[in-house]
Amino acid sequence: MISAETILALEETAKKRGSGIVHENLNGVWRLQHTWTGTGTNPLPGTDFLLRSLGARLELKGSGTDWKIVNQVMAAGVELRFEGEAQLKGKRPMLIFRFETVKLSLAGRILLEQKLPEPPSRRMPFFALIAMADNGGWLAARGRGGGLALWDKAEEDISSGAL
Repeated sequence: MISAETILALEETAKKRGSGIVHENLNGVWRLQHTWTGTGTNPLPGTDFLLRSLGARLELKGSGTDWKIVNQVMAAGVELRFEGEAQLKGKRPMLIFRFETVKLSLAGRILLEQKLPEPPSRRMPFFALIAMADNGGWLAARGRGGGLALWDKAEEDISSGAL
């Protein structure tokens, strides 16, 4: 597993020279593997285990600067899913996004679907993309709240209608 120290060093490089992430390699389903605080310390005990147990994942589909984004967790057939639009900006790059809807489903049946208000432009959530494995197998990023995250790319194909 990649250490927080490695990610922080990669982040310094990305700030100076960009991440070198090829946008097309972002397409897919990313499973959350590990999180750290903004300074690289571990979160509260059990946090990562819980998020992995809930199948926390990020789905990205797009090209160029315009993307679709989904963030979801699922347990015992109950799925909580946020869907929206995203844009890639800059050489690092930044994935700036806005969730437009939230859905709560049970065994594939939608129980609740709610439109979400647009956040003020100065408060838009984002992921500053730090680095990606040469083979596209993992992705590291820093979120708007300052925390660090590491995702592994899932094998499933998102073109099956997930987005």
